[in-house]
Amino acid sequence: MSTVAMRTSNPAFSESIFRQASQDLTQSSSVMTVQGAAIKSMFLVGIAVVTAGFTWTQALGSAAQGTINAAAFPYVIGGALGGLVLGLITCFAPKASPITAPLYAAAEGLFLGGISAVFETFYSGVVLQAVGLTVGTLVMLLAVYATGLVQVTQDFKAGVIAATGGVCLVYLIGFILSLFGMHVPLFGSSLIGIGFSVVVVIIASLNLVLDFDLISRNAQLGAPKYMEWYCGYALLVTLVWLYLEILKLLAKLADRRS
Repeated sequence: MSTVAMRTSNPAFSESIFRQASQDLTQSSSVMTVQGAAIKSMFLVGIAVVTAGFTWTQALGSAAQGTINAAAFPYVIGGALGGLVLGLITCFAPKASPITAPLYAAAEGLFLGGISAVFETFYSGVVLQAVGLTVGTLVMLLAVYATGLVQVTQDFKAGVIAATGGVCLVYLIGFILSLFGMHVPLFGSSLIGIGFSVVVVIIASLNLVLDFDLISRNAQLGAPKYMEWYCGYALLVTLVWLYLEILKLLAKLADRRS
């Protein structure tokens, strides 16, 4: 497989993963397709939605208005830790993705359902808006990519990868500073903080374009069948990131209006 087909800022789409897939293809006659990857992606999203609904119900169903049911916390923490472990396993063992990807989606859904419930408690209606904007962004960018309005050139890829790395670095520095009790304006509801969130949402959205392109190119190159599950997992990683960033942006905007 060529380097062009493997380059992306999504860590789940590392070059070593597709180099290994290229080697595995020599041992199998079954290859991935774009349609197969799309179906499995939708299946994984469906699993995440179902488990998110479960945690959402646990968190808000029997709780007093404006509060969170503490009984949901074990599911949220378990989902976060389980998602992290399963995500790492999937990254390092793509062949296991037909099993680990659905489990990751289930765990991530538990986490997202709880986090969404917390945001909904403080900012009524924000979750539905975030879901709508995430789905709308996905559909719009998929249409833009499919019609060829956006050309995924090497410069485009390099720019998105560099920007994504910059965001990760900012978050890391912000986390370290927060440990020492230091306030980081980028993470607040000031105009600077809102501007930062807008930039991060745009960068997360552009990562979807890279993911679409990578799936298409590797399907053309004939990656092994299990990579459909792996690609679905990788797309879910980006979608989760995008949803959380949109959720935070909407919360900051709500703070500014209050």
